[in-house]
Amino acid sequence: MLAGVLKMKSCYFLSCIYFFIFFPGIVIAGGHGTVTIFHAGSLSVPMAAMEKAFEKKYPEIDIQRESSGSAKAARKICELRKPCDIMVAADYKVIDKLLMPDFSDINIRFASNRMVLCYTNKSRYSDSINDKNWMDILQKDDVVWGQSDPNLDPCGYRTLMVLQLAEKYYKRPGLYNKIISEHPERNIRPKAVELISLLLTGNMDYIWEYRSVAVQHHLKYIELPEQINLGNYKFDGNYAVAAVAVSGKKPGTTMTMRGKSITYGVTLLKNAPNREAAISFLQFMFEPDEGLKILQEKGQPPFVPVRVPSENMKALLPVQLQSSVVVKK
Repeated sequence: MLAGVLKMKSCYFLSCIYFFIFFPGIVIAGGHGTVTIFHAGSLSVPMAAMEKAFEKKYPEIDIQRESSGSAKAARKICELRKPCDIMVAADYKVIDKLLMPDFSDINIRFASNRMVLCYTNKSRYSDSINDKNWMDILQKDDVVWGQSDPNLDPCGYRTLMVLQLAEKYYKRPGLYNKIISEHPERNIRPKAVELISLLLTGNMDYIWEYRSVAVQHHLKYIELPEQINLGNYKFDGNYAVAAVAVSGKKPGTTMTMRGKSITYGVTLLKNAPNREAAISFLQFMFEPDEGLKILQEKGQPPFVPVRVPSENMKALLPVQLQSSVVVKK
């Protein structure tokens, strides 16, 4: 009896060895318990879909998400020291500036987007607004438009960047200051997705959002020229002319965010409470037929494969993720 048991164990051990010799690139997802994710509000719809699909595949892992503006999400980690496994930002630079190097040493870029101006059939001048006159419509006395807070949400400072770039593109000196000076603070919300209900109820006529959010919520929107919509990396030199000062790493300080094509980033925190299960979620998120497919289906253009900017950073990735990530600046 004992000899039979030992023989079975020996066969199992040898099978495991053969598996990893002949299939060295395969890493088994593992972990259990709760994974805490802080993420940008603009990712609420695709992240909810990922959570559902992942938990169906790995029922022993429970995903707990908190949605907010990206900068606010980062500050929950660096200022409030709230426990978190994964942080997902609508601007990878938020991770660079607020979380690295103290709280994280990796920043994986996984998706893009572009800015649009959303409206409904109930919006004032909805029958006449277009990509040539939208800036004039926003300046009308009876029009109410909204944006998110630049200090808390990348969509907020990107709205200001679009307006700065529009001044130059349309050759309208003073346009930026004129539009902003007439915009009341009550029309600014902590995160862009909070503006949607105000638009749908008619309390606002126009709101600035990412195209993915407009698609997910079936909103009408104005497509802006590539030279100003922050959606094409080929125009990064042009986008860099725009700059917005926002709240810095420490209370009372500021930092400058410069225009760049919209790129989302995700990081695994150094002190992630449930590192093993968090890595399993990231494996799922980076799979072209799983997480990245969900992003595409929700109107969020993914990078396939996902990327990091240097070989040094790739070397810092958990081994389970390295085969899913390429180096590309």
